[in-house]
Amino acid sequence: MIIVTGAAGFIGSCLISKLNQENFNYIIAVDDFSNPDKEPNLANKQIQEYVDREQFFDWLDRNYQEVEFLFHIGARTDTTEFDYTVFDHLNVAYSKQIWEKCVEYQIPLVYASSAATYGLGELGYDDNESLVPQLKPLNPYGESKNEFDIWALQQERKPFFWAGLKFFNVYGPNEYHKGRMASVIFHAHKQIGQTGGMKLFRSHNPDYTDGGQMRDFVYVKDVLDVCLFLMHHRRNSGIYNLGSGTARTFLDLANNTFAAMDLEPQVTFIDTPADIRDKYQYYTQANMAKLRSIGYEKPFHSLEAGIADYVRNYLQAGKYL
Repeated sequence: MIIVTGAAGFIGSCLISKLNQENFNYIIAVDDFSNPDKEPNLANKQIQEYVDREQFFDWLDRNYQEVEFLFHIGARTDTTEFDYTVFDHLNVAYSKQIWEKCVEYQIPLVYASSAATYGLGELGYDDNESLVPQLKPLNPYGESKNEFDIWALQQERKPFFWAGLKFFNVYGPNEYHKGRMASVIFHAHKQIGQTGGMKLFRSHNPDYTDGGQMRDFVYVKDVLDVCLFLMHHRRNSGIYNLGSGTARTFLDLANNTFAAMDLEPQVTFIDTPADIRDKYQYYTQANMAKLRSIGYEKPFHSLEAGIADYVRNYLQAGKYL
């Protein structure tokens, strides 16, 4: 059996769909299942059992002998939440307990870290593990992810295989429930559909034009391919970047969303809110050499291809993966 935490969320539910496509149907879905907005994410999927996240460790103690792999995708991901105690429980303490169970029961583990650990990118965006303790995240979410990465690297006792994946700006199906934390592409499609236009933040950095701010946007289907590669690979434990490896502008994103909707671009610019201006990232780009060095060869979707697939095959029809 394969365990997926955060199963009802965006990436977790997409991962279950991908596992089902590959004929892995003995899935244990772990999450807080109380949010009805997430229910469509798990509809029509092959899931053996649903386990509440607060009951999971008792369940695992009873069933560990049947577990083949554990994907720990569940986390509190709200970058605007500043109560660190929330992250300390769900992102740090819970993850430590999962790690310790995977050591005790020798279960291979892939867990979700985040590019939010890189902060403003003062040290670049290289997944060099020696730099992890020096990183300066910009918010409690990023701090919690980096705290766990640091802790994991310090452990003498580790699962026989483990990987932490620093997700960059992931977008794709099954993020309908995420509200303000959904991807910019999701919000662009919604805003264009409602108003015919798209508003982007004006640049307050002389090195970047309006709309020229850059991010590494990675399509969720690429994230899923990497997860399955690691599940089969089970060598070369460590922390890995997971982006497309190519930074693109927000203007590129907007124009491609209009194109996928068969509309002419109508982009206007508004000031970046003053309260986030000093913490606003103008550039992120994953160095993907480390993942490539262990044998991952599949190309990543271009922004054009990813947006076209997402908008035309999912958002326009309200479909799920």
